[in-house]
Amino acid sequence: MRILRFLRSSVSVGKNIDYYSKFSPSPLSMKQFLDFGSENACEKTSFTFLRHELPVRLANIMKEINLLPDNLLRTPSVRLVQGWYMQSLQEILEFKEKNAGDDKVTYDFTEAVIRIRNRHNDVIPTMAQGVVEYKETHGTDPVVSQNVQYFLDRFYMSRISIRMLLNQHTLLFGVNVKVNPAHPKQIGSIDPNCCVSDVIRDAYENARNLCDRYYMNSPELILEEFNVQPVTVVYVPSHLYHMVFELFKNAMRATMELYGDAMEYPPIHAQVALGTEDLTVKVSDRGGGVPLRKIDRLFTYTYSTAPRPSSDGARAAPLLFTVQVEELLAVHTLGCEFGGVLVHVHAHQPVTDLLVGPLRDGPVLPLILFPWSCWFIIQSLQRTQKDNIKVHILPTR
Repeated sequence: MRILRFLRSSVSVGKNIDYYSKFSPSPLSMKQFLDFGSENACEKTSFTFLRHELPVRLANIMKEINLLPDNLLRTPSVRLVQGWYMQSLQEILEFKEKNAGDDKVTYDFTEAVIRIRNRHNDVIPTMAQGVVEYKETHGTDPVVSQNVQYFLDRFYMSRISIRMLLNQHTLLFGVNVKVNPAHPKQIGSIDPNCCVSDVIRDAYENARNLCDRYYMNSPELILEEFNVQPVTVVYVPSHLYHMVFELFKNAMRATMELYGDAMEYPPIHAQVALGTEDLTVKVSDRGGGVPLRKIDRLFTYTYSTAPRPSSDGARAAPLLFTVQVEELLAVHTLGCEFGGVLVHVHAHQPVTDLLVGPLRDGPVLPLILFPWSCWFIIQSLQRTQKDNIKVHILPTR
């Protein structure tokens, strides 16, 4: 009987995936999030929207998971992730025909959303472990690696958008939600007056604590703002935090390893500049940079200069070296030399971008750009006496 129920359930899930994957996810702007959360936040409206939107987003990415190479799909970690998504889809679909006007229904839905959010907390390291398991068993194939790279970019971007929806609903309508003292005026996860320098300092302090624990020392931070008033933006503080945290973490590793047991270490520089159309956060260090021949590998998931992390979660180098976006201390098995892939993916939302430029005899320069009306590119990187790097940023259409 159990086998029969399982088979019926699998067939039903497959049909639902086929049905909902035919729809495209509804694009949502920051303004829409703010307007809904600040003016007319209604749990019933959110419930009605999410019980359709979440299955659409889950089904679309599950379709792509099913297209992965069979040998990768068979790894225990990828099967575990696939199971999480199937279970979450089933739980949301239980509310498909329920009455939005029933308070108990909306309460149960919010509780289900919280369970789903918590269930997916470890998706990033688990999927990364699946790729490692595949490589260990079947080696590296250039074609497969390219396909996996394309999939993981889309998979992690999908995860960010889904978690944004889950977090907004739970933070607005959850029963035990506490106000974040650092951002008391947040609307869900969005701060209408996010102080960029405060987030940068917070990210630096946490990265510094990790560096102190492993190296018993850490470089100082020099933070510069090129505007009269502190820069505030409408943004998700946790998103900015995680991007900058990864940059600091990798800058510290490079600095500490290059200068070894020196008495003093060159500081890390962070610069914030608000232009007429963009906000730029620049992070630079004296950690030796990345060889030009390796620059193309920075944003590949299978490249890392970090030691292989231990699977038992013990205190080890991966705390400092590896890349993770959503989980502060997750043991993550894939990374890159300068912190890049997941930071890169995390930054590639409608309002942000992460760019990297190499110098033949100088450091790699990471920039987080927040364009408001157009996209930006780095036209050139040239040496200057002041800070070793000059950056020209031009708008493109």
